[in-house]
Amino acid sequence: MLFTAGDLARMRFVVAPMWEVGPSLRLLRSGLPHAVHGPWVEQVRPRLGALGPALGLLADLVPPTGYVPDFLNPAPTGSAPTLAEELAAIRATPAGRARRDLDRLAAGHGALGPRLQALYADPPAGLARLAEAIEAYWELALAPYWARIRAVLDADVLYRARQAAEHGAARVLNELHAGLRWTDGALRLGHRARPLNRRTAGPGLLLIPSAFTGPGLYTLLAPSSPPQLAYPARGIGDLWTTPSAPVGAALAAVLGRSRALLLTELAAPASTTELARRTGLSPSAVSQYLTALRDARLVSAHRAGRWVLYARTATAEALLNPPG
Repeated sequence: MLFTAGDLARMRFVVAPMWEVGPSLRLLRSGLPHAVHGPWVEQVRPRLGALGPALGLLADLVPPTGYVPDFLNPAPTGSAPTLAEELAAIRATPAGRARRDLDRLAAGHGALGPRLQALYADPPAGLARLAEAIEAYWELALAPYWARIRAVLDADVLYRARQAAEHGAARVLNELHAGLRWTDGALRLGHRARPLNRRTAGPGLLLIPSAFTGPGLYTLLAPSSPPQLAYPARGIGDLWTTPSAPVGAALAAVLGRSRALLLTELAAPASTTELARRTGLSPSAVSQYLTALRDARLVSAHRAGRWVLYARTATAEALLNPPG
């Protein structure tokens, strides 16, 4: 894949929620254990049934292997698009583009099933349903964990930016992944079945760290959009093993012992009932304390079928696990 100096000048890093959606769903549906994401899989996989029919449409678009329609990963316009912004771009996909991607999906995986046939027949309505399905999946599987995932992705971008400032773009590209090499103005990807034709994409290059794409690389080239290259972020090996800080006297003095205890118990998202069982507090007391923590933006709530899961926010993570 050939690049010009202008492309390198437009190279930028992006944290994109949709690049976590497809790979994470593929992992959950594989039924296989995972060395890195095992704790997350064990918590989330039993809850997938709560999605009902919404899961079916998204699962049809993310087969176990191979091609995933490009319209699921619209080119980000900023450095950190929100899920809402990406879903708006998906809903705005031109009908012709959606049908071309579905034709390619059918060519690689066989005839389209009823749900994808309905999407093909009426892309605007089908894409609206798809956006709702993605939002439901996100709320159940990724939103409760996003503060922790986002911290890893942001740390990766900070490291690569410092590397670029100190050593240049070529060094960044050569150390991004073992299967990626920058030589003589060309970006070479090893073990790729199909060559990448740089002329089919727009200028620049988007480098997207991801928690779930590993161990390989994901690439996307779409007309008029910069090439997207998603790679495994640094630090994902410790993503789910970060130890919880004990309840400190200083934190308990500020928040109250029960609120501080609940924060430490939320190393993994949990329901009110589960927190009451683990802490010995009454369900009503847990609910009251969680409301106070949510008002203080230390806890977020996420609907997962019949459950409401509570999770620590980025502010709470920093409070419990300060850097250095």
